[in-house]
Amino acid sequence: MIILWTDALIYLLILVMLALGLYLRGKEHIKRPLQQIGSSKIGMISLVVLLFFVLIGLLDSVHFKPADDKKNEIISLLDDWATPLREHGEKTYSAPFATKLYSKEMMAMPDGSMQWGYPRLEFGGRHLDDPETQRIRDILQKGFYGLAQGVGLTGLFMMLYLCIPTLRRGNTVRVAPAARAVVNPSTKVVWLVLFIIVPLATTLIHLSAYYHVFGTDKVGEDVFYQAVKSIRTGLVIGTLTTLIMLPMAIIFGILAGFFRGWVDDVIQYVYTTLNSIPGVLLIAASILMVQVYMANHEAAFTSVIVRADMRLLFLCMILGVTSWTGLCRLLRAETLKLREMEYVQAAHALGVKQGAILLRHILPNVMHIVLISVVLDFSSLVLAEAVLSYINIGVDPTSYSWGNMINGARLEMAREPIVWWSLTAAFVFMFALVLAANLFADVVQDAFDPRRSGNE
Repeated sequence: MIILWTDALIYLLILVMLALGLYLRGKEHIKRPLQQIGSSKIGMISLVVLLFFVLIGLLDSVHFKPADDKKNEIISLLDDWATPLREHGEKTYSAPFATKLYSKEMMAMPDGSMQWGYPRLEFGGRHLDDPETQRIRDILQKGFYGLAQGVGLTGLFMMLYLCIPTLRRGNTVRVAPAARAVVNPSTKVVWLVLFIIVPLATTLIHLSAYYHVFGTDKVGEDVFYQAVKSIRTGLVIGTLTTLIMLPMAIIFGILAGFFRGWVDDVIQYVYTTLNSIPGVLLIAASILMVQVYMANHEAAFTSVIVRADMRLLFLCMILGVTSWTGLCRLLRAETLKLREMEYVQAAHALGVKQGAILLRHILPNVMHIVLISVVLDFSSLVLAEAVLSYINIGVDPTSYSWGNMINGARLEMAREPIVWWSLTAAFVFMFALVLAANLFADVVQDAFDPRRSGNE
């Protein structure tokens, strides 16, 4: 097993979230917002979609070197599972579910003559004897088979959900009481979404074993594989940037609002100066420095994936350094208000130390702002990666990302005939992730905002 820098930070983030969950377990001021999120249909739908993306990202974050690989290649669990998609490439462009190349070329006929036409693909639809008459029927049959697999798999999950709690108590399985739990509005919507997502995923997976469901790009690589691999990049940008940004925003924001005076002046000067520097220029300069460093230390970056991972890590760091100022301003303003509250003034009068006041009274009462900002900033960071990669200062060009797919689609949209599927695939996947994150952010904001809860 090989642990990249971003992999290590992802594992660290998971451990921090688990520890935080155990610490907050049973806290009354956390139970009410969580119950409100659980009772929201939109919140549960978006959460299930986000967890589905997270699962794919985690599978793509476990890297290793195959034992029988002579190329010294580093792959992930997702790559190992998607080996057919990685290896079954074509010569160049092919449309979704196509059996022939997208452009004409000279073909050698069985009789030795040359003909101008569309050659058959090496992989897509190769099992068909007569693609013209069999393709549509074959796609429908295999799609229905994949759909049935997904429905059956989800049904199996539901049966396990119904039976396991009863079996743990050593009782006879009673389906009726457990079924009533499934019909509960808070869980019914979750199963409804699962009965949509899982069959859709199994259908695409089954079809991808026979066709390029999203076509291929200029070098013949499967676009569906590229879009799925890009999920990890989007999640890394959205989560690790937040992990880097939060400590600075929380510490500086609370200190500036609580102590005021010269401490407030220094912190305001720092983030005002930082905001005056164009973010794009700072990111471009940092990425250039990383490239120069890797060029001067080639022995430490022998693998393409290691070089791409280092550039991704530095991009997260730069985005974190440049994006903490907004949350810092919010926390400073909230702390200025909290320090004048009666319970904080009473703590001062009773001689409570300032450190204890910050940890027990100020920090817990600004965490709702932190949580709301984190969820809201996630989608903007995912979009920021796409924009930065589009102008070639984002992730490494060899990395899979929606920004690189969109960047590569610029010339494809201008050619004749137009190649539209790379841009469409990147848009669909990015739209699904960002929409789910935004909807979940709205529900979290409603649940954790104390002003809204006080009006209920």
